[in-house]
Amino acid sequence: MIQAIWIDIDDTLLDFDAYVKQAMQSGFTHFGLKPYEPQMFEVFDTINNGLWQQIEQGKLDFEGLQKVRFNTIFKALGIEFDGVRFERYFRECLWDSAILIQGVEPMLRYLSQKYLLYTASNGPYKQQLHRLEAGGIRHYFEDCFISEKIGVSKPDKAFYDRALQQLNQGREEAIAAAQCLMLGDSLRSDIAGGKAAGMQTLWFNKKGVANTTATVPDFEVRHLEEVKMYL
Repeated sequence: MIQAIWIDIDDTLLDFDAYVKQAMQSGFTHFGLKPYEPQMFEVFDTINNGLWQQIEQGKLDFEGLQKVRFNTIFKALGIEFDGVRFERYFRECLWDSAILIQGVEPMLRYLSQKYLLYTASNGPYKQQLHRLEAGGIRHYFEDCFISEKIGVSKPDKAFYDRALQQLNQGREEAIAAAQCLMLGDSLRSDIAGGKAAGMQTLWFNKKGVANTTATVPDFEVRHLEEVKMYL
């Protein structure tokens, strides 16, 4: 029986994609760059996903990502500007970004009445906590498992093992991995990672993409309102 739900933050609870579009548009204006166009987000998304995949594979750290991300994006867009300088602007804006995915609060209200809730996220610890607070949803969670503090990133099994150990500290009756469910939008870091750790999984497939991987989630939803059908 499931006792604890672990939930990813970016693009599961908070709309990171919407933030990126907003920050790129305002940043291009702020620094006098060429006007932002919607297709530029696709360039960001492809490069950013590739860099995060390197982090998940242990080939890059977060500090390294910040040094190369926007330099790589600007090169692809034909923009001559200091990418590290733009990265600082981007991260300052991200600190206060808390755009909730549709259906988040009703889902958390429902789940919190039945299960223990935890976040499981890659990223800077203080930033992610602040964004949950800014979004008004931090109080739903017992604890927040975030890669900077855990010391390793999803989907590494060590992330889940260390987080589970932290979850069980001071608990008279330990909760096993099999009694936990990982809910997230990434097949690679959330679903594959959760399954490797022995957890049940629920894939938030908000874009309705075909699953062409060998990773098969236990459950799948297109909208967060559908979560209560399985939990």
